Formats: sequence, structure tokens, C-alpha cells
Amino acid sequence: MRLITAAELDHLPETVLHSKFYRVNQELAGTKLATTDRANALASLENINRAIITRRLKGPRF
Repeated sequence: MRLITAAELDHLPETVLHSKFYRVNQELAGTKLATTDRANALASLENINRAIITRRLKGPRF
């Protein structure tokens, strides 16, 4: 799995972030311990989670 960076997530709406989080979480379930794919999936989930939290803290955009 490829690492999803914070810069890639900056412009995405929260609904897309949730979709990505779900997809990466599903991919994580299929990875083996101590592999690069697993490390990338975990880091990607952290980046996506931070992006979701950031959107929520900013509030709705009018």
C-alpha cells in the first residue's frame, strides 16, 4: 500500500476522508505484521484521522 500524505488530503471534503479511512482500514486488515504495507496503512490512517479532526475544528464553510 502507498502512503497517503497529509498534503494529498488538504483539499478533500470530510465525506471523502471518511471513505478513504474506511478503504485503508479494510486494506490494513489484510496486511501482515511488520511489513511496509502495514506501516504505510497505519500512517495513512493517522494522516486521514488528523485531516478529519482538522475539518471538524474549522467548522462548516459558508
